[in-house]
Amino acid sequence: MERNRPAAAAVAAAIGRWMARSPGTYVWLTVLLVTSHLLGPLLPAAEGFVRLPAPADPHTLADRPFRVFLAGLLWLPEGGHWVLCAVLFTLFHAPAEQWLGTLRWCAVVAVAYAPAGLLAEAVLLWAARHGHASLSATDSLVYGTDQGLAGIAAVLTYRLPRAWRYAYAFAVLVFCGVPLGAGPDVTDLGRFAAALAGLACFPLTRRPRPRARRPRAPGRAAAQ
Repeated sequence: MERNRPAAAAVAAAIGRWMARSPGTYVWLTVLLVTSHLLGPLLPAAEGFVRLPAPADPHTLADRPFRVFLAGLLWLPEGGHWVLCAVLFTLFHAPAEQWLGTLRWCAVVAVAYAPAGLLAEAVLLWAARHGHASLSATDSLVYGTDQGLAGIAAVLTYRLPRAWRYAYAFAVLVFCGVPLGAGPDVTDLGRFAAALAGLACFPLTRRPRPRARRPRAPGRAAAQ
C-alpha cells in the first residue's frame, strides 16, 4: 500500500496539471454536471425557467435567441450522458484550449456555436419554404454542446502535421455530414456548419509574431 501512494499521488498531480492548463473546459464540464444531473432532477420547475424544451422552434429562437444559446451551453440535450461528454471534452476541448489559450478557444466555440447554428436554421427554413424540406424539420433544432465540439474538433486540424491535416479534416466533415444523408435535420446541419466554421477559424490559430527590435544607431550606442 505504501508503494502505491507515490504512484497515485503522481497520477493525481498529472491530472491536476492537465486540468489547470485547460480551466475553461473543466469549468464548463462542472456546470453541465450541476445543471443537467443535479439541478434537473431536484428542480423540475426550472425546466421552463432556465432550460428550454427540446427541441426549440424557430419562433422561440427569433424571440429569445440569448435564452436559446445560453440554455444550450448550460444544459446537456435530452438523453445526453455527462461521462461521454467528459471524455469528448478531454479529447478535443482540453487540447484545443491548451494550444490556443482560453480566450481564443472561447472565440472558436462562439463562432462554431451561434453563427453556425443560425446559418443552419436559415438554410433549412429556406429549403422548407421552397419545398425542398418539410416544415416539421425546422422544429428539430437543439442547440447544445455538439456544435461547439464539432467546431473545436475541426480547428484541431491545424494542430496536426501538414501530412495528416487533409485526412483528419475530411474525417471530421464526413462524421458530421453523414447524418445529413438520412434527411434534412437542422441539428445535424448545424453540426456540419459548425465544423466548417471551425475550419474557417484558421486565423485564430496563428500566434502574433513578436515585434522585431530596431537596431540602435551607432552614434547613439556609442554615446551610451
